[in-house]
Amino acid sequence: MFGDSISIVSNYTFYSPFSKYMPPLISPYSWNIKKQILDEIKTDYFTYTGDKAEAFVLRLYGLNPKVGQRKETSASFVKQKMFESAMGKDTDWEQYVEPEIVKIIHENWDVVKKFANAPDQTYRVLGMKFPSTGFW
Repeated sequence: MFGDSISIVSNYTFYSPFSKYMPPLISPYSWNIKKQILDEIKTDYFTYTGDKAEAFVLRLYGLNPKVGQRKETSASFVKQKMFESAMGKDTDWEQYVEPEIVKIIHENWDVVKKFANAPDQTYRVLGMKFPSTGFW
């Protein structure tokens, strides 16, 4: 859909317990994640979401962060529209998803409704969200 303008790398992955990465710069695991992130980075900068805490930590690691331009059709954007629709609001989420995928989502709409009404079970730490289960 976006051609070569976006690349997704799997090496920005944290493993539980997530607390082992804290505090940044002191925990040896935090340095492992830096090495893991940089393994496939070919440029001299790293884009991020714009969160100030995340930018601070990325700078501490010497990653030269730049705020990335979010595409309107990000997964978060579509998920939010789907959740709003599941809670009764009229949204246009289907126009952002391939027809075959829309069909599968409609067939499993009860799952979307379940998660749309579920409480957020994440911790926000230094600009990043971690699942509450597995943090400690």
